[in-house]
Amino acid sequence: MKAYTENELHTFFKSLTADYSVQVPVKLHDGTRTLGELDSGDLTLAGGALPMRPTSVFAPYQEVVLTFKEKKTETTKETWPIFVVGFTAEDADCLEYIDKFYSKNYVDFPYFNKRQNAVVVCVTGKCGAAGELLKIANGKCDFELIALGNGEYIPVAYSDPGKNLVAKISGGKEVSSDTLDKLKSAAEKLSQEDTEMLQKVSALILANKVPDEFWQTISDRCISCTACTLCCPTCTCFDVFDRKSLLHKNIERVRLRDSCLLDGFMREASGHNPMAKESQRTRRRIHHKLAADVKRNGVITCFLCGRCDKVCPSNIGIKSVCRELLKYVGA
Repeated sequence: MKAYTENELHTFFKSLTADYSVQVPVKLHDGTRTLGELDSGDLTLAGGALPMRPTSVFAPYQEVVLTFKEKKTETTKETWPIFVVGFTAEDADCLEYIDKFYSKNYVDFPYFNKRQNAVVVCVTGKCGAAGELLKIANGKCDFELIALGNGEYIPVAYSDPGKNLVAKISGGKEVSSDTLDKLKSAAEKLSQEDTEMLQKVSALILANKVPDEFWQTISDRCISCTACTLCCPTCTCFDVFDRKSLLHKNIERVRLRDSCLLDGFMREASGHNPMAKESQRTRRRIHHKLAADVKRNGVITCFLCGRCDKVCPSNIGIKSVCRELLKYVGA
């Protein structure tokens, strides 16, 4: 078993650019991290969850899905398979869910044009924002880079493409298998407090035990910035519109991410809006993840990636709201 430095992994990622569209965590000039090409910033694997939702490589914030040319319609196709690094274990849980979501009843071709043949790499282990131990993905990706906390990473492959690619990494130094076993054992002991909290709140909402007054107190603090829904890896709502391409003079059909927090999200053509009140929209954001999806798909679809709590200027991310709700009802 070998461990590799970030420089060695950079060389490996660079070697894949002839066959893949390579997206990796890079540090920008202002110190923030994002997904980007290798030459768009310094490779920075450690740091925990990226601010943007990594699933956007398969479901972008905006994309052209159809082009109407004279007497012909063309669908947008991905020409290069995607190789993406930087998912956390929680992000891998999110990806597993939306893979099922986009293939249930109707296969979403814009999503799977990019998702098929893609290679997903998680970064886990001792690589949190403050060097803390993060949850191990354990198979929900093609391979993961498990950080030892000293700037070195052990690649662990799960899928056939992952195994083939890991075999091509050069350099590295031998490490004892006990090193990895100890990390995995420590990760298994990470607190489950937040998971248990979500389950309690989900049960309360499903049992209709949360009064409307509570949602009003939360909505009074919401500024409808939509940051929580745009950074959430399991938010899938979108709008569709046609526009004229200024460059090619064609008509394009564009898919654009939407947010249930916007007052026009459910406005009907008649002008009627079934979610005209902000408290209704605030409730829906939480209810969707913790109740509606439980009824429809049998799973809570907040996987505790933590992004909404980090970006919300009003401190009403899902975990924060759940803590307040439990205090409010005395649970």
